[in-house]
Amino acid sequence: YSGLRIRDAVCLRTDALKDGKLFLRTAKTETPVWIPLPSSVVESLQSIKDFGAHFFWSGNGLPKSAVADWQRTLAKVFKAAGVRGHAHRFRDTFSVNLLQKGVALETVSILLGHSNSRITAKHYNPWVKSRQIALETEIQKAWNLS
Repeated sequence: YSGLRIRDAVCLRTDALKDGKLFLRTAKTETPVWIPLPSSVVESLQSIKDFGAHFFWSGNGLPKSAVADWQRTLAKVFKAAGVRGHAHRFRDTFSVNLLQKGVALETVSILLGHSNSRITAKHYNPWVKSRQIALETEIQKAWNLS
């Protein structure tokens, strides 16, 4: 529900959650954004017991090691579920869901922390709802289907 990269998720500070929104400053671009979260997600995060300054990391050791631990754990979960996947799949799902609901590519780009929307378009153009509607309309006109 946030589009976080795995490192940003692992290093997510508990004080980044306020009033049902998550404050993000992505590691790659340092773009600051507030992302509203569904109440069920907020409740789940708040129910995590024994967290300190971070939700998913003790704060001990290097973030790189914590990320590697989470990647191994997620790989086991995907394997047990019989799903081909990786941590980035959650980010992809976030992006595709927003685009299919009509959220502008430029908005999704900002939420993902991309340096420009061309990067977002390169990976997610097939799911831009307005683009697909426009393509279908043009094809229908060309075939005289409308």
